[in-house]
Amino acid sequence: MNAEPAAQANVDTREIANFERLAAQWWDPRGEMATLHQINPPRVRYLAQCAGSLRGKTAVDIGCGGGLLSEALAAEGAEVLGIDMAAELIDVARLHGLESGHTPPQFTLDYRQISAEALAAERPASFDLVCCMEMLEHVPDPASVIAACAALARPGADLVFSTINRNPKSFALAVLGAEYLLNLVPRGTHDYEKFIRPSELAAWARAAGLEVVGMKGLRYNPLLKSARLSDDIDVNYFMHCRKPQ
Repeated sequence: MNAEPAAQANVDTREIANFERLAAQWWDPRGEMATLHQINPPRVRYLAQCAGSLRGKTAVDIGCGGGLLSEALAAEGAEVLGIDMAAELIDVARLHGLESGHTPPQFTLDYRQISAEALAAERPASFDLVCCMEMLEHVPDPASVIAACAALARPGADLVFSTINRNPKSFALAVLGAEYLLNLVPRGTHDYEKFIRPSELAAWARAAGLEVVGMKGLRYNPLLKSARLSDDIDVNYFMHCRKPQ
């Protein structure tokens, strides 16, 4: 199936180019994407907690990048579709799945280059779990993505969004600290003006017909190079929503 043209989708072509530049390093746990590898285990734990169990669930990973989270969800027994608008990242995700043996019949994992909005038009009410992690702050219209996620979810489905709060603390830690002082993520990864307050995310979710179930923070320790779930939502946070029955 042909990929959706970026010009017609809810994407920032500069953001796509920035992430495609990192495609070859996506699966290197000691490379520029090392922090993503370190935060992945608590992300998977939180998703499993929100969904009750991942085994047997149909899940869509919106903005899947090179497939790090998608593979982890498939390894937990979910039937996973990862989507992204960066063609090079989709290629990396597919290749790594083949190399690591995350293919049928043991694993149900597929990837497509398509936007959330286009997939929602194609496959409404199709997924038990919809996750959109570290993506909303990289698109021109995050509310549109949230509405598409709501459309993709089956009645009763769980949806989990993660993003970065917008306040002086998040600017100091997620931009100045992470990008310029500690080099935890490549410089230019984040634009502070695109960070999203929980109140804004909750309003968009409710406007899309979702119920907000709860929130959780993600705290990263740069000395130990590890991350854990936290009650502090000042910087990185998750929002768990549910589509009413």
